[in-house]
Amino acid sequence: MGGGEPPSPLHGPMMPAIETFLLHHDDGIRVIVTNLGATLMAVNVPDHSGRRANVLLSHARPADYPAAGAPGPDAYMGATCGRYANRVTGAAFPLDGMIVRLVANEGANQLHGGVPGFHRAVWRVERAEATCVILSHRSPDGEAGWPGALSVTTTFLLPAPDTLRVVYHATTDRPTHVNLVSHPYFNLSGDPATTIHDHRLRIASDRFLPIDAAALPTGERRSVAGTPFDFRASRPVGREVLPGYNHNYCLSGDGMREVAWLDHAGSGRSLTIATDRPGLQFYDGYGLSGAFAPHTGLCLEAQGWPDAANHPDFPSSRIDPGDRWQAITEWRFGPSPAS
Repeated sequence: MGGGEPPSPLHGPMMPAIETFLLHHDDGIRVIVTNLGATLMAVNVPDHSGRRANVLLSHARPADYPAAGAPGPDAYMGATCGRYANRVTGAAFPLDGMIVRLVANEGANQLHGGVPGFHRAVWRVERAEATCVILSHRSPDGEAGWPGALSVTTTFLLPAPDTLRVVYHATTDRPTHVNLVSHPYFNLSGDPATTIHDHRLRIASDRFLPIDAAALPTGERRSVAGTPFDFRASRPVGREVLPGYNHNYCLSGDGMREVAWLDHAGSGRSLTIATDRPGLQFYDGYGLSGAFAPHTGLCLEAQGWPDAANHPDFPSSRIDPGDRWQAITEWRFGPSPAS
């Protein structure tokens, strides 16, 4: 079930070995996870003929993933982003009357928790079984500027033959903020050479967060009605927004609920996303390059709203000592209604 990778600069004598794990049901999906970045490397799903294919963009081996600090969207492909996913304006935020200054890694801002980031950490394996793997990581106080030592677990679980669930838990020893996100790129065709423009998407949201030129939220909550951001009814993923979609959708309700639906008639595959999070980041992969061309995969990331630490009117991302932070996302695969 687990397999070690050759030694690499990503881990030294005090770090866990890099391993991969196969999660599977006999008649269901098959998932490959690595403890490098708590990363989803593959989700193999049958098409309308029963042929399995990986519906994620991914590299063949953990060693093929970019090193910590490498630029570009594929640096986060399939990984757990943290300790604070998405962007923080000016790499700073107020906390209890003080200004916390972070280490910037995207111009003047911080992206996905900075460097080294959870996506390149070698996570400790706490448990590994046929349908479940539990990984843990401890981020020290002050890492990338963040206050508090943050202890995190990531659980990848197959609760049903067609369902993959990820559960995040976090605790801290000082007041801080947290926003952990799983960052897979989906292409339900199973062919990473094709674009996602033949996929149909529905998002259960009537508002989104406009962004500025640096992809930072302006603070406005705008109605999707009459705009290219309206996916309340299923429609093709288009090119109406230039350079592309990279926006948070504001989700209503609390607890686990279905929030997005993606289907691909050609393969007969569909995906339903359920989460307990308040936001969903839709990124259409316009910035992909190198091994993967633009728009060959899309992200639907259940998350806290971006830059919430700087917007007191956004759902809070604060965590205090004694709190046990939790986030759950499920990906449910099935036949396309259009096939």
